[in-house]
Amino acid sequence: MSPALIALLPFIGALLPGLLIRSGRTVAATACGTTTLVALLGLLLHIPAILRGEVATARFDWLPLLQLNASFRIDGLSLLFGILILGIGLLIITYARFYLSRHDSIGKFYTYLMLFQGAMVGIVLSDNILLLLVFWELTSLSSFLLIGYWRHLPEGRQGARMALTVTGMGGLAMIAGMLILGQIAGSYDISEILNAKDAIQASPYYTPALILILIGAFTKSAQFPFHFWLPHAMAAPTPVSAYLHSATMVKAGLFLMARMWPVLAGTDQWFWIVSTTGLITMLLGAGIALFKDDLKALLAFSTVSHLGLITMLLGFGTEEAAIAATFHIINHATFKAALFMTAGIIDHGTHTRSIARLGGLRKLMPITFVIGTVAALSMAGIPPLNGFLSKEMMLYEASHLTMAKQGFMVLATLAALFSVAYSLRFIFHVFLGPQRDDYPHKPHDPGFGLWFSPGLLVALVVLIGLFPNTMAGWLVDASAAAVTAGHPHAHIALWHGVNAALIMSVIAIAGGAMLLSLHKPFQSAWDSAPRPEAKAIFDWLVLRIVFASRGISDNLTNGAMPRALAAFTLATLFAGAVAWYTGSAGPVTRPMLPIEPVPLIGWLMVLVATGCMVFFHRIRVLALVLVGVVGLVTSVFFAYFSAPDLALTQISVEVVTVILLLLALNFLPKRTATETSSVHRGWDAFIATLAGIGMGSLCYAIMRRDFAFDSISGYMLENSHNLGGGDNVVNVILVDFRGYDTFGEITVLGIAALAIFALTQTLLQGKSAKRLINWVHDQRRAGDRHPVMLVIATRVILPISLVVGVYIFLRGHNQPGGGFIAGLAVAIGLLMQYMASGYAWAQERQTLPYHALIGAGVVAAGATGIGAWFNGLPFLTSAYGYVKLPFLEKFELATAMGFDLGVFLCVVGAVMLALNSLSRIARRAGETVNKNPMDIDLSDEPKEGAH
Repeated sequence: MSPALIALLPFIGALLPGLLIRSGRTVAATACGTTTLVALLGLLLHIPAILRGEVATARFDWLPLLQLNASFRIDGLSLLFGILILGIGLLIITYARFYLSRHDSIGKFYTYLMLFQGAMVGIVLSDNILLLLVFWELTSLSSFLLIGYWRHLPEGRQGARMALTVTGMGGLAMIAGMLILGQIAGSYDISEILNAKDAIQASPYYTPALILILIGAFTKSAQFPFHFWLPHAMAAPTPVSAYLHSATMVKAGLFLMARMWPVLAGTDQWFWIVSTTGLITMLLGAGIALFKDDLKALLAFSTVSHLGLITMLLGFGTEEAAIAATFHIINHATFKAALFMTAGIIDHGTHTRSIARLGGLRKLMPITFVIGTVAALSMAGIPPLNGFLSKEMMLYEASHLTMAKQGFMVLATLAALFSVAYSLRFIFHVFLGPQRDDYPHKPHDPGFGLWFSPGLLVALVVLIGLFPNTMAGWLVDASAAAVTAGHPHAHIALWHGVNAALIMSVIAIAGGAMLLSLHKPFQSAWDSAPRPEAKAIFDWLVLRIVFASRGISDNLTNGAMPRALAAFTLATLFAGAVAWYTGSAGPVTRPMLPIEPVPLIGWLMVLVATGCMVFFHRIRVLALVLVGVVGLVTSVFFAYFSAPDLALTQISVEVVTVILLLLALNFLPKRTATETSSVHRGWDAFIATLAGIGMGSLCYAIMRRDFAFDSISGYMLENSHNLGGGDNVVNVILVDFRGYDTFGEITVLGIAALAIFALTQTLLQGKSAKRLINWVHDQRRAGDRHPVMLVIATRVILPISLVVGVYIFLRGHNQPGGGFIAGLAVAIGLLMQYMASGYAWAQERQTLPYHALIGAGVVAAGATGIGAWFNGLPFLTSAYGYVKLPFLEKFELATAMGFDLGVFLCVVGAVMLALNSLSRIARRAGETVNKNPMDIDLSDEPKEGAH
């Protein structure tokens, strides 16, 4: 199976729960589980090739000139993380089906989970660092949704916000570091970067790039001082916690460090930054975990500690340490996922996670006791379980550092001692001891659906511990080979003789047991000791940043639009003046054109209209009409200077804009407020004059000079037909040469329309709803609102506008027109129906789902671009050919028409959604729908309630 398809399957799975939720919770879970299983099987099919040292790749050109391509690869490291993400993900899907209550929206949960799973798979399979960054940020967004899934819990919302803030900040730093790394290597493909070790480490930008990339990795993997967000993410449902803490979110940073290990490791900077950070995190997390009363909090800080352990091993920079790190990644994923699911079972069975309220559950929950005990013993590093093997390998590597680094051995042993203590506490204080008679709920073992997933993981814990080379040795070898870019061989065994690592293990186990026996006095000292809380520090910093930014904003704008516009205009003028006086504009090379009567008349009309607009700006409707006059005259200028496409677009936009603004002005006073003083008016006039002089000077300077570089206009004119299949250069630029810009613009247009819908929707709720829905025009007669002539005219105009829209759309690739203008033409015809007959009449007859229309437009445009991939061409590459149909002449057909269709649908949907939203809040109270073609009331009596 193609690596690209494996990366795509989870996103396909994210669409299924919403579509199938009415079929039942089990069907939704089965659909997600099936998708995950198919992706996992597709990944496993690559095992034989990976073990032979091969790398599976897939590449789709996206933006070749910017080196942003959809490139995917599967090597040993991708295989390891992919198996963990998809394998444990499959168990989490099963566990969540039985864990979540009937009141939880399981469709939404599975959608978020599959979206997160897809982002993680995308990270580990990406072969392009720019694509990796896209998936990296998607994990932050999707994890935000998962952590805050229970929106009714304040701690859930706070934990989600904290995770998004910290990991998002680290992501921004990592973007900068990755861009620097790509510039040094001369490529953004990971395969190329991994072969540029000498150039990267010799570059003076190596250290800045390293620090920025590590900030991103440390924030994602909860390394000190960014460790605090992870324990607060435990507010998420237990299936989310088990997934995030074991195989996904926190492992993304480890994956990044392992992926970049061949080119970044081996220097003093790498060793001291990475290994020291890992050591501090390991020690700090283990120490705090020992004193936590909440089961999930204990496990969360233990995760922090184990992530520090793996980070420290990667920081050592040796092949043996890399082997130990990859092996512990496997072991930690198995026992930690099992432990979190065990904590969820205990919470489910007793209705509490407080260790102080638990104890004596061994006989009451025997299945849970076995699963939790085995997993906790593995976390403690007790033989013969898998956790013992990798932890002893860690101690072995720490004991073989140079004398100058022997502090690592001592502190690593201390962290291992703490790990034994909190793991034994999990067993003794939860399962052992006398039974209580004050449990919040009578404890009981769950059904098979809940204990199956952790039980299977615990079985792996035992099997890997007993048969490490058979069960995991091949995977460790393959992943370590990808990390080290060598051919390491892992020899994993329970017994290596008496050595320093074994002695350190014995000290850790004995010391941990002793520390647990003295837990109460230490707990009392911990509770009474003053200590800084990371969450309090984070909240304080966030508040300071918010207050500082709000102070700057208030001083700059004061919430008033004139001040904001003045600040923006002055800043722009200042930047332009600095560029002008510090740069060189070059000599004047173009002569002035003679002044002709038509442009002069148009210029005078614009001057008069703008002057009148300034003078009458308090009368809103008149000012809007004058703005429309300026726009129409501008369109005449476009037509005069041989730009018919721009003229058509300008005219259409003006008509639509004036109609929508007139509707919006319905809710505002007819006149604006009078300015406070003549000083403000003078200041505004001064800024406006400066802006006019600045813009005029800029236009004059540009139009009188040739470009310093060759213009691309010649290229567009020469290749419009050959490459784009069209003679209308403007349209070919929009849908082909600059198709990315257009795709982004229609997306923004759709978002803007949805924002209008959301804002107006809030006006129909609460107190404003009563005021707006009961608002009535100051008119006595319905006939004034729906004149007969206007009604009849618009009925005739509608089919004409539809035909004109189709005609403009079809001719747009070779003649003036296109999807944007056609969409506006059709929208104008529909707008007229609202104006002529009112909202109620038009809405009953126009039942198009405008939201779906916008979505269909964006999808159609995107699908047209993706279609180029099937021919091995970059995204949005057009193709064209000639078609001969019966009774018709041979005509040209271009794939760009599909893109233009997307533009058309998006424009119609956006305009109509905006109109529908504004019209809906203006409808009269108690207005009834008339079944007649016209809604006319010829009576002279005022309607009841009118004023």
